[in-house]
Amino acid sequence: MGYKETYRDWLSWADESTKEELSSLHDEKEIEDRFYRDLAFGTAGLRGIMGAGTNRMNRYTVARATRGLSDYLHALYPEELSRGVVIAYDSRNHSPEFAKEAAAVLTAAGIPVKIFKELEPIPVLSFSVRHFHALSGIVITASHNPPEYNGYKVYGEDGGQLVPAKADVLTEYVEKVKDLARIPDEVDEKLITWLGEDVVDLFIDTIFKESRYHGNPPALKVVYTPLHGSGNVPVRKILAKAGFKDLHIVKEQEMPDGNFPTVSSPNPENADALSLGIRLGMEMGADIVIGTDPDSDRIGAAVRNGSDFTLISGNQMGALLTYFLLSTGKDRLTPASTIVKTVVTGELSADIAKSFHVKVAETLTGFKYIGEKITEWEHDSSHDFVFGFEESYGYLAGTHARDKDAVVTAMVICEMAAYFKEKGKTLSQVLAALYETYGFYYDKSLSYTLKGLEGAHRIASIMEEARAMDMKSLIPEIVETLDFEKGIDGLPRENVLKYRLANGGWFAIRPSGTEPKIKFYYSLKGKDETEAVRLFERYRNLLEKRFGLQAI
Repeated sequence: MGYKETYRDWLSWADESTKEELSSLHDEKEIEDRFYRDLAFGTAGLRGIMGAGTNRMNRYTVARATRGLSDYLHALYPEELSRGVVIAYDSRNHSPEFAKEAAAVLTAAGIPVKIFKELEPIPVLSFSVRHFHALSGIVITASHNPPEYNGYKVYGEDGGQLVPAKADVLTEYVEKVKDLARIPDEVDEKLITWLGEDVVDLFIDTIFKESRYHGNPPALKVVYTPLHGSGNVPVRKILAKAGFKDLHIVKEQEMPDGNFPTVSSPNPENADALSLGIRLGMEMGADIVIGTDPDSDRIGAAVRNGSDFTLISGNQMGALLTYFLLSTGKDRLTPASTIVKTVVTGELSADIAKSFHVKVAETLTGFKYIGEKITEWEHDSSHDFVFGFEESYGYLAGTHARDKDAVVTAMVICEMAAYFKEKGKTLSQVLAALYETYGFYYDKSLSYTLKGLEGAHRIASIMEEARAMDMKSLIPEIVETLDFEKGIDGLPRENVLKYRLANGGWFAIRPSGTEPKIKFYYSLKGKDETEAVRLFERYRNLLEKRFGLQAI
């Protein structure tokens, strides 16, 4: 059926509120965008704008994905279904309803469900899948996207998001579900177990094992904002257990709110997300400001720099944490010790690790690949996971989860700041010293939003153009081109282009897997910041002009 026929079909069977919403639509482009395709189910699951339609997040698209998951589990684990599925959700609008819809579809298919009574972070879900030996996990979240979005992430039995080989199989089952009007979703209460605070406390006790100070750190004044998300309770619990008594919460952003009224987007990568925290930090004379996103897998920070605060980028924090964990944990290091970063993560952390004789492994973009390495190395003595991170503010210390964890990272960041404060240094000064030792890197990522069907075609054409052209004629310093779609260093194929430069820097291009964006990543090395930034501006201007792009 075409989009018009699908639209009329929904009007014939959907619930009354959905029919009312659809009947109010008069913009043909809006109707087309809602129905020209099914909301894509990929390696990250579902993510999209909430609303009625096949290309939107709603109870029917959630039910479709969950029916596909239940068919997948029946096919792959017919004798183990009693292990069930764990479900969590964050603070976004409709997250609790979508979680309950998923639970209803699973129990209608005879699969037991453990579902949290309250909103919980992604790392708690990942930990719980492993703790309960569940077959799978589901999180209802759209991470740090704007308020109109929600999403649906699927986790495997190892507690990590599904990698493509498994996600592709699951996608086939989801795509076979055609009749959204007749998906069984009558909940079987006998198959539902409600999870509560005891599971969260067990998670807190487990991640506390990563503490360097075991509850007795040097004094540190901390400001924390959960950005209206799920981090509020667990982050405060772990910081209290870790001994940080001088903690101040941004009250305006303390309570869960899916409208995220105090920020343009609840993304700790954005400077304005931490602006209220920085204001409170100035008032309180804080040493550090930290903020977690709605599902509390990402964390951002601003650190004391004289009388002001400096925002720390994802790459910079990864480098600082690498240095702190390795320098304070030398007694734990072995010839197998390894940090893991992605192919679009900056090089400073790798240089630091190598100076400690620690191995560096690279994965494709997405923490699912880092989680996959942790699981793989459980049976491989040649590597011992120490720390993993990606440039988009996601970090993991410990092996309690298989996804990025802003809760444990909040503790480690605060312990790091306290450690260096006791030595008379701010994290800004430590970072400057790392640049002095290892060379200056300017790391920056730019996203270009191209919405709708036309935008999707434009993103695809940009990647085609980049592959077809001689990029060296535009940027002569290129010494190597890596096309990850062809398979590089044994990694799975992925639509990423990376260009290595003569001085050790690089830039890369990839489409977002979850948003209508194409991303350009830069890790540029210079003798100082001025030179590196000048290189960035030059390359950025050349590439934007070549591909007709403008950063927002």
